[in-house]
Amino acid sequence: MTKTFKIVVLAKQVPDTRNVGKNAMKEDGTVNRAALPAIFNPEDMNALEQALRLKDRFPGSEVLLLTMGPSRAAEIIREGLFRGADGGVLLTDRKFAGADTLATSYALSMALRKMQPDIIIAGRQAIDGDTAQVGPQVAEKLNIPQVTYAENIISFENEKLTIKRRLERGIELIKTPIPVLITVHATAAPCRPRNAKQLMKYKHARTLTEEQDNEHNSYLPIFSLDSLKIPEWGVTDVGGDEINYGLSGSPTKVKKIENIVFQAKESKKLTSGDEDINSLIKELISSHTIG
Repeated sequence: MTKTFKIVVLAKQVPDTRNVGKNAMKEDGTVNRAALPAIFNPEDMNALEQALRLKDRFPGSEVLLLTMGPSRAAEIIREGLFRGADGGVLLTDRKFAGADTLATSYALSMALRKMQPDIIIAGRQAIDGDTAQVGPQVAEKLNIPQVTYAENIISFENEKLTIKRRLERGIELIKTPIPVLITVHATAAPCRPRNAKQLMKYKHARTLTEEQDNEHNSYLPIFSLDSLKIPEWGVTDVGGDEINYGLSGSPTKVKKIENIVFQAKESKKLTSGDEDINSLIKELISSHTIG
């Protein structure tokens, strides 16, 4: 019998940090996501590719996405469907709002207990927080092994995955049993592009909330197909202690945020001649900028 896996990719819709402005934060210290364009977290795309490669090697495996956020975060699941995923779940509830890494990992772990995957794959970190904490915290809450900084899932033999890790001074090969949580490094293979057939098949996939909000352009006859329904789970669906969700479950508090603009104090024009280049190198060495 061919081995198959149930794989869940943890993906996040993040604000595009290349366009951070003065309105990026609210007065309570949380991110003002409405003021920034939303994108698929880059390293989560690398994670999705690793999941899809496993599905290619082990036909019959299932790839699902799990994301937490407002209703617009369902776009993350559609992007996954367009690239070959089989489905996904949107965790959305006002009680999840304002969550830091601790509360986020708690919510995700509760949803994962319900989904019961064999393999969980996530990006190393999200560009809006850069903490790299959520993946490891989820693994701790589920009491399963974790492999971080993964660059490639090489093989599955004798009930163990062999994973290549990218470290600061080289690479490392790790063998781990499943279930396991893997966080993927940015040096991993980029995600494949959208598939035209998948795009046409799932372009109207949506959550019930999205369908209810779409008063003037309803796709209810299409939405009646189970394959086009994106499940929404709230606190009542995943269970757990409500005090551990959202702001009440988030010990991290932002005291202050400020924009820092770097400005050049002086500039210098150089020619392409050897004399100018040599002079610049000597100046940089003497000031300990280099060397």
